[in-house]
Amino acid sequence: MASGRTKRNDPTRRQRIIDATLDAIAAHGVTGTTHRRIAVIADVPLGSVTYYFATLDELFTAAFLQLAEQSSLGFAERMARATDRRSAKEAVIDIIAGSVWATPRTLLLSYELYAFAARHPPVAAVMQRWMNNSRAALERFFDPLTARALDALVEGIGIHNSIDAVPLSADDIRLIVERIAAVPQAD
Repeated sequence: MASGRTKRNDPTRRQRIIDATLDAIAAHGVTGTTHRRIAVIADVPLGSVTYYFATLDELFTAAFLQLAEQSSLGFAERMARATDRRSAKEAVIDIIAGSVWATPRTLLLSYELYAFAARHPPVAAVMQRWMNNSRAALERFFDPLTARALDALVEGIGIHNSIDAVPLSADDIRLIVERIAAVPQAD
């Protein structure tokens, strides 16, 4: 049957499974995500999920790697438009206040990623890669310690603002970034 042959050669199936995993995690958390839920969301047979990914841990690692790479890309793209330290500070403010990185879905997935990474070294490596990418983008304009503080600030304010009854305003974020970035550059 021709339609069966097309489905077996579906070049997008693996990617759909990874995307569906992130959707399932966003909806049910890591602990509520199953092969079956992923298969339903991806619209693939259950056996396809285990064909491409032997374990849920392997699948979670692939999905979280994709999340980290996508988030890093948005961060890096915004930082790449900075031409000097002043515009780099504006980029950091925009990343935080403009939700370049911290969309509600990404934040929810990030909570799951941090918790999962704490007990799964391969995913902790994904997190380290994400942090390294962010810090490298920041280190074009800031010394390594300031870059690290700004990186933590980006994630921290995003997380806090997502659950705080009174999120920080763009003006508050600007003031905080200015304070952190006011430290003179090390020679």
